[in-house]
Amino acid sequence: MTAIAENPATTAASALEWLDPSTLTVDVNVRKDAALTASFVASIKEHGVMEPVIAHRKDDGTVHVLMGQRRTRAAVEAARPLIPVMVIESPEEAERIVTQVVENIQRAALTEADEADAYHQLSLIGVSVSQIAKKTGRTKTTVEDALKAKSSTAGDTALGKGCTIEEALIVAEFEDDEDASAEIASVLADEPDQLHHVAQQLRDRRERAAALAALKAELEATGKVIVEDAGHYAGEENLYVSAARRPDGENATEDDANAYLITRNWQGVHSATPVITGWEELGFTARHERYDGGSTAQKGPMTDEQKAERKTLIENNKKMESATTVRREWVAGLLGKKQAPKGWQYFTVHAITHHSEVASGYDGEVAATMAGAKIEGEKSWAWNPLKDHVAKTTARPEVYLIALICAGYEKTIAKDSWRSPHQSHRDYLNQLVTWGYTASETEKIIIDSGK
Repeated sequence: MTAIAENPATTAASALEWLDPSTLTVDVNVRKDAALTASFVASIKEHGVMEPVIAHRKDDGTVHVLMGQRRTRAAVEAARPLIPVMVIESPEEAERIVTQVVENIQRAALTEADEADAYHQLSLIGVSVSQIAKKTGRTKTTVEDALKAKSSTAGDTALGKGCTIEEALIVAEFEDDEDASAEIASVLADEPDQLHHVAQQLRDRRERAAALAALKAELEATGKVIVEDAGHYAGEENLYVSAARRPDGENATEDDANAYLITRNWQGVHSATPVITGWEELGFTARHERYDGGSTAQKGPMTDEQKAERKTLIENNKKMESATTVRREWVAGLLGKKQAPKGWQYFTVHAITHHSEVASGYDGEVAATMAGAKIEGEKSWAWNPLKDHVAKTTARPEVYLIALICAGYEKTIAKDSWRSPHQSHRDYLNQLVTWGYTASETEKIIIDSGK
């Protein structure tokens, strides 16, 4: 037995011993998959274990492996009679797990499922999120996300199937919604790069459904029904009150409404607009005929092609709204990094010289959010939290400049910009893609329009 001193991987009382690997106890390790490849076992069989396994001896005499699970199992499979084992004082269970996590993270050998499992083990024995983050060098958010995914049955299952913590967290978010879960599973299988966009579409869809349910409960007392669509022209199934005439020829009023359409303005606020459903049967007439780009009025109801185009319009507008949320959050994450993205100088100069409106018309709240600046005060005319923040600090000016430019572009992109893309939209989205952003289906329409 040889005493070992001043080894950073061991304690002062550590000792090197040669032990039969089959007699060692391999505790539950944070790396579930020992990854015993044939070549690795063959190497151990020929050369033996070159790097000592780290273990500790318990009071009953059994030796428990702390680090070197893979080497130990390979030695057993290769029938090696003895392997070098550095026996150290028994550490606390939390320290054992933390040591394994840190070791494997540094070696890039720990899967995200194993990492989440390790955080879960640590949390079960009372280690706080902040302590786990500090000991492993991960961010507090990363640890919180991992624990949240792990606490969900669907999230835990997703981790076991090879999903990342981020993917598992999204799976967990929708585990109580069968349709949404099926859609998430389909995206993970076929288009994983679109996961964030689809997830945001599902969130927005859920939000709209919740708002609709709340307003519906309020309106049911009036005997009105809720419709999903309405128009201003003849041929529409449901007609806005403002676009209808009574049987006596007078313009219709809200008193004539027998239904409501729930709409949402640019601020995300829902409201109920009065509508007449079944208006033709009730004797109402439309105040306007439909025009299709020219001066000739179209008579009669919408064609199937027009209905399909309208459906696509509505669906793509919704998707574009969801993409806006994902895009702005992505930019905020990009600007939250230590270094500004490569090529930001030319990006800002090009924007100011080629699309001057982006610098003069930016939204201060959007810019401040993207830059991670503290937002103070209440919304009012000319309110600009980025301006207020910059007035108080001279740190990281490049981040605020990039955020200003991005917010300026964001203000020019509307939910229906995919219909008539502008060069400025293409320049902006192409730059984000260059920096690593994954464009949504509707954003790709804008990007591809310039080809």
